[in-house]
Amino acid sequence: MIPSFVLLGNLLVDDVVLADGTTRMGQPGGALLYGALGATLWESRPGLVSVLGDDYPAEVLEKLQQRGVDLTGVHRLGRRGVRTWLLYEEHVRRLIHRLGCPTHEEVSPGPELVPPEWTAARAFHLAPMPYGVQRALVLARRAEPAAFVSIDPHRPVTESTLHDWREVLADVDAFFPGEDELQLEATQADPHRALRRLVNGRLRFVVCKRGAKGGILYDAHDERFYSWDARAAGVVDQTGAGDVFAVGFVLAYLAGLPVDACLERAVVTASFAIEGWGAEALWTATRADAEARLRDWCGGGQS
Repeated sequence: MIPSFVLLGNLLVDDVVLADGTTRMGQPGGALLYGALGATLWESRPGLVSVLGDDYPAEVLEKLQQRGVDLTGVHRLGRRGVRTWLLYEEHVRRLIHRLGCPTHEEVSPGPELVPPEWTAARAFHLAPMPYGVQRALVLARRAEPAAFVSIDPHRPVTESTLHDWREVLADVDAFFPGEDELQLEATQADPHRALRRLVNGRLRFVVCKRGAKGGILYDAHDERFYSWDARAAGVVDQTGAGDVFAVGFVLAYLAGLPVDACLERAVVTASFAIEGWGAEALWTATRADAEARLRDWCGGGQS
């Protein structure tokens, strides 16, 4: 069976240090874990493509399979994988690879690792990975232009990298930089202009995630800006919120919802990620919980 939604990225072990000094060591993580749980919250059954270190907890993979996640595209590295420090400081998150780990490229999937039958999937989401890896994956998708392609970047968008990013984004439908990745000149003073500067080719949605400050979306097709406020029942750990926000938005768009409703669903999805350590709140949340939150916060659920 071909998954309708393919997630490509990393499965890593994280050591989290919050701004108040709170730590949580050895957490199963990686953007792909959060993305998969964000998808299954809405009863989607995604396929994952990644390169897995031997130290990644087997019980986590078993639980994902029990939720209907297809791991056919997950390949073994044959040695220990990447372990990262996630350091939170005000609104900035810094990711530092621990010494002795493989490179980020070594644990990131190339186009050849996508199961051949999955190339007919309806949508592909590229989680944060090195720019060269993401570029190769986007170029490989040119053969299937009907598929929806979205990217959450790892490499910041700066004046010196803008040309490279615009080249890649010409073959992408949605781009989800965080505030710390969008570093164009005068972004803080005029974020609307910064988002417009990224538009090229088929790119429709440029979504700047600003954490607790919400964010701004630019719809290039309609030449319209949207903004949203962050919502949360409680905040314990911000890790993974941006990953599930992007997945929640894409799934809502694929379901045919209007842009404002896509953002509402994305906000609700992210709210579950931050109310527990790591992914623990996402493991226990259900679609009924998410629909109830939509009704309470937004005035109505969506099917």
